[in-house]
Amino acid sequence: MSSAASLVESAKKAAAFQAVDEHLLPEHRFVGIGSGSTVVYVVDAIPVQGPHRAAAGLTLSNLDERPVVDGKSVPLDVAFDGADEVDEDLNLIKGGGACLFQEKLVAIAAKKFIAVADYRKQSPRLCTKWLTIPIEVLPLSAPDVLTRLQAMGSPKPAVRSGLPSKAGDPSEEGAGKNAGKWEVSRLAQELLKVPGIVEIGLFHGFNGNQAVSLGQVGQAQKPVAAYFGTADGSVDVQLAA
Repeated sequence: MSSAASLVESAKKAAAFQAVDEHLLPEHRFVGIGSGSTVVYVVDAIPVQGPHRAAAGLTLSNLDERPVVDGKSVPLDVAFDGADEVDEDLNLIKGGGACLFQEKLVAIAAKKFIAVADYRKQSPRLCTKWLTIPIEVLPLSAPDVLTRLQAMGSPKPAVRSGLPSKAGDPSEEGAGKNAGKWEVSRLAQELLKVPGIVEIGLFHGFNGNQAVSLGQVGQAQKPVAAYFGTADGSVDVQLAA
């Protein structure tokens, strides 16, 4: 591994360990784990954060295997996942690894979502560094979705089909960098109106804490905090306003 790659991995590990230390509590029983590359270190961090956590009774299961109480699935106490880009308002771009639909299900199932990343993923505005927005589409609709994305200002939307992924083999579009000129929630709303789009890689709106006050529990996509491992070994923590 090159020195640059090693530095990035060290940054991811530092962010993951601090995030777990500060947000995984002894009373937590249901913990969501996404599929970003940084969550490998989240998994490593969980059993070393103290014997009280190791004895908490956490078990590995699928999201749809949670207990059901009064007809409703038990919410996740906390969820950890990576991000492709995070802006100053904690909006995210996710899904570069073709798992955006599953990752969003984990985020909205959690009482609070914590983003964990390295210093390369922090931006003042989305589409500054990560120039595409992953979009999962029905394969039959891909040509029409491409046309619609071009009409919305995406210069070179592209289909990614047949690619190996961590969650099956979804078909995706890449919304172009002109998407950065849109307000995030408005862009998300317009994209989701397009027939054939299943889900988009924008995590926006409100976080788990805000969802409680808004009466929108189970619909929060944004993290309450983002942890960025830095090149000097420290961790930059960005909290929701």
